Amino acid sequence: HRALVLTGHGGYDKVKLQTRRGADPRPGEVSVSVRACGLNFADLMGRQGVYPRLPPLPFCPGMECAGTIRALGEGVRDRQVGDKVMVLALSGLWQEVVNVPVNQTFPMPEGMSFEEAAALLVNYITAYMILFDFGNLRPNQSVLIHMAAGGVGTAAIQLCKTVENVTIFGTASASKHDFLKESGVAHPIDYRTMDYAEEIRKISPKGVDIVLDPLGGSDTAKAFNLLKPMGKVINYGVANLITGQKKSLMAMAKTWWNQFSITALQLINQNKAVCGYNLGYLDEEVELLGGVVAELVNLYTQGKIKPKVDSVWPFDQVADAMRQMQEKKNVGKVILVPEAPKEESKKAEN
Repeated sequence: HRALVLTGHGGYDKVKLQTRRGADPRPGEVSVSVRACGLNFADLMGRQGVYPRLPPLPFCPGMECAGTIRALGEGVRDRQVGDKVMVLALSGLWQEVVNVPVNQTFPMPEGMSFEEAAALLVNYITAYMILFDFGNLRPNQSVLIHMAAGGVGTAAIQLCKTVENVTIFGTASASKHDFLKESGVAHPIDYRTMDYAEEIRKISPKGVDIVLDPLGGSDTAKAFNLLKPMGKVINYGVANLITGQKKSLMAMAKTWWNQFSITALQLINQNKAVCGYNLGYLDEEVELLGGVVAELVNLYTQGKIKPKVDSVWPFDQVADAMRQMQEKKNVGKVILVPEAPKEESKKAEN
């Protein structure tokens, strides 16, 4: 079968389409015929060699996919051939066929497309746990969502809407503001032309209750200073590292130098919380993640959340798919599919 393989660290051309020999699923595993895969920021960082816990090169990237079970390993009782599932892993899912432990698969809800299913797990688990487990989001609170038109951003907006009267501030380039307003962002802010902290203070002098921080570097300090008493900043990435196709030592040095640091003693008098979240380090927490996915499936079934697919790209156009995300052109999720998608599901590439 065909698989996308990261052959070295660097630019878009380092991910190559290769043919791999398949194997039967081991005991406790299922074999899945993959119909759609999700592209995540972590995959871009992995390509540049700045993401932890990935296998040695060459390896197959991909943290999430959706498809149909084609074979069961020994001892698998709670899945059947033909079941439609969503899959979560540290890497290895950008292939036509994958073998995964059964506890890394989750049944797709009725009526969900494979593209939507490939857009659900990473972004929505991240947004859900940040907003509700760390953020403790309550009615009448305010939230700042950075990269609000991205995968986690669109998920977070929808999840905020499940709580009464939450005021959302969202940063994104100006061309995406209409979409953000339609989605429920009260105050879209163009981070390219404005100081988002100043803009927020004009509207809400005391600041906000929760900041989702995927940026890192100096933006974490800005986030912390924007918090109201009892507010929380949740850092879940260092998107500021990604400046060009290849790893930038300048960006790394700058981000490291500017990283936010505070002592426990200083925190006491601030009445604020600083949290860190990385889904990639929760891979052992099967029950925890299973509970979150069950809640998300429930919300999907009730029509309260619906993954927003930006664009769908065949495996052989993976470079263009990564460029779409890295140049921040996407509104919602960038999806990869083994076969070329039908024309109607693929939006114009301009």
